[in-house]
Amino acid sequence: MCFSASASFGAGAVLLAMGVTSLKKCSKPSQILFASIPLFFALQQITEGFLWVSLLHPSFALCRWPATYLFLLFAQIIWPVWVPLSIRLLEKDPNRKKWLNMALGTGLLVSVYLAFRMVTQHVGASIIGWHVVYDIGEPDPVLHSSTVLYFIATVAPSFISSVKKMWIFGISATLAYIISYIFFEHYLISVWCFLAAIMSSAVITIMFDLYKNVLEDNNAPKPSVESDGGK
Repeated sequence: MCFSASASFGAGAVLLAMGVTSLKKCSKPSQILFASIPLFFALQQITEGFLWVSLLHPSFALCRWPATYLFLLFAQIIWPVWVPLSIRLLEKDPNRKKWLNMALGTGLLVSVYLAFRMVTQHVGASIIGWHVVYDIGEPDPVLHSSTVLYFIATVAPSFISSVKKMWIFGISATLAYIISYIFFEHYLISVWCFLAAIMSSAVITIMFDLYKNVLEDNNAPKPSVESDGGK
């Protein structure tokens, strides 16, 4: 979380429990990536907690570089691919899969570009106004375009998917981004990632629904096999 180390660790602990709950509801291998989203949000928030500690206490300065890069690894490289891929794996409709493949391709391009910037640009973090501010290098037109493509890759799949209640995930992500942009524009990366963690509630809701559908299918009466007269 972007407000204090204790808040980040606390949010991480809650998300960790949510991640375990979500994974327990997996009934198919194709659901694991999506169910793991709360768990990885937990790791991201815990990472930012260590970053807070390293920024406030010089004796922990050695943690600053790995914590900064690990947080940005989640925020800029993993999520643009993980979210559309996890939703794509849940999809059964062939036509929707084509659109989800496009979203996944968009996310992959964004991820590669942002990874390139992390390698070639100066990356750092600092605390300003009780928020963590990430320095990801000099802005350019491509970076602004990548922000739009990032949003498309991580939000659009929720509205393309035929999975019941997946739209809740998309609405949560959209609201998180809008709130972050309006009220915390200068701390967008940190705040959006925290508010986006609220999407974990949507993940659990969807996983419970998928698990319920599996139970209903398993308990449905099997069609009887009629006798063919011994032939």
